[in-house]
Amino acid sequence: MARTLDVYLHQELVGQLIQDDHGQLLFDYAGGWLENPKAVPLSHSLPLRPERFSPNECRGFFAGILPEAGKREMIARNLGISARNDFAMLERIGGECAGAVTFIPEGEALPVLDYHYRELTEKELADILLKLPRRPLMAGEEGVRLSLAGAQDKIAVHVADGKFSVPLGGAPSTHILKPAIERFEGVVFNEAYCLQLAAAVDIPVAVTGIHQVESIDCLLVERYDRTHDDAGNVHRLHQEDFCQALGIVSEIKYQSEGGPGLSQSMGLLRAVSTTPVIDLQRLLDAVIFNFLIGNNDAHGKNFSLLYRGKETRLAPLYDVLSTAYYPELATRMAMPIGGEYAANRIFPRHFERLAAEAGLGKALVKGRVPELAESVLDSLDKVDKQHPVAEKLAEMIGGHCRSVLERFGKA
Repeated sequence: MARTLDVYLHQELVGQLIQDDHGQLLFDYAGGWLENPKAVPLSHSLPLRPERFSPNECRGFFAGILPEAGKREMIARNLGISARNDFAMLERIGGECAGAVTFIPEGEALPVLDYHYRELTEKELADILLKLPRRPLMAGEEGVRLSLAGAQDKIAVHVADGKFSVPLGGAPSTHILKPAIERFEGVVFNEAYCLQLAAAVDIPVAVTGIHQVESIDCLLVERYDRTHDDAGNVHRLHQEDFCQALGIVSEIKYQSEGGPGLSQSMGLLRAVSTTPVIDLQRLLDAVIFNFLIGNNDAHGKNFSLLYRGKETRLAPLYDVLSTAYYPELATRMAMPIGGEYAANRIFPRHFERLAAEAGLGKALVKGRVPELAESVLDSLDKVDKQHPVAEKLAEMIGGHCRSVLERFGKA
């Protein structure tokens, strides 16, 4: 028997997500939304139209809201549903998602704006963090309907006056809390250092800081898809990652598996950005920065579009860390540069090829690499190193930047 979820964007009913008799996802825009002169698409991959979207057309966006891999399996076991049932999972945890989309069982009222939060003691928060490997996103706890994409343990929280709370009933969160991963030494400090280093070289990034909950080191990330009004109320901003915008399912987020590459990503920005010249430069800088620090896991779900009314922009960078610091992680880059996947085999000709593929000026692209390498080198000691891993990381990044400068004849 077919089942339906009402899909809201902000406080507006925009359509219905349907699970048909065969378990497939379908999507219809609501007639009232299509007639609304202020209507906007839910996704670049789901343009406004009266015709129904097929499973192949709509799954990239909707399934892309959900956690991935092992986290999805664990959540499904906790909820007593199938891990492959996107509809059932959105029904259970689709109250507070990335962006401004909310899923409500058909016919039920959208929760009123008098949202509720449950304040946590430090011990309660520590207990939640310790249980995340077994209960990702607190799935199954009464009143909690949180969904965040990705494979890493994390929790969405509301932070005000230094106090942490759990959003209830679809209330908006303000921050994401990512605890340390035991098998990767100092990963929290690695990510914090890399994001702060990016900010030091004028690359827009999510605002982050180190936070300790009892003895647990965490990265506290301020959500760029949330904003506050003058009264202090939290409001959602809509966003989607590049895979969602291109209708590509998370399972093939890596380019070698069918995910987006750099030229396709830059083509997306050209098509949707309100200020494509600025955003193309920012994406290019992000690509070069990831190359310089050894972030080999910069795939299509690690770049996003942020929607503010009629403005569409490249979102600040997030999930940026040096994977090259950990020898057990893959050295193959998620998106090759000029056809080359190995960072230590990339030379000026590869950036020239990238420029040609992406329709950018060769001199601009090739010249930006040593400029940014020099800027990173100058900034390494200006960023606070709060852990021995950050000290070692700065040394490793410095060595790579100097190697790049030699390859580009700038040493």
